[in-house]
Amino acid sequence: MMIGLAIALLSIVGMFVRAFVMEDDTEWMKLLLQKILLIGMLVMSLSKDKVEDEMTIALRAQSYAIAFVIGVVYALVMPYVEFGVSNMVNSGGENFKNLGDFQMLLFMLMIQLMFYHNLKRYR
Repeated sequence: MMIGLAIALLSIVGMFVRAFVMEDDTEWMKLLLQKILLIGMLVMSLSKDKVEDEMTIALRAQSYAIAFVIGVVYALVMPYVEFGVSNMVNSGGENFKNLGDFQMLLFMLMIQLMFYHNLKRYR
């Protein structure tokens, strides 16, 4: 868990450094840091607890199922919400945009981690 957290935090720090310090064309670095953040969160998601029993395995599976369902609903609803809000703010008629893979995976991993730790806390 600590290794995944360190990877994720270093990636986030790298994103801030890229955004505020670097002035060159660093699109490749943005994509690389996004992938590293996803890897860090995946390591956190898959890491075993100190006490790993049937209950924690069931809670982990339940949190993955909840994250999947919420992720699908998010992927279906969010483009329409974003389209509606952007058309209300900008009267020029914005184009419809789909969610990116990074945004979906990040959202689902955050939901999974949040639900797993909450389910584990209140079991």
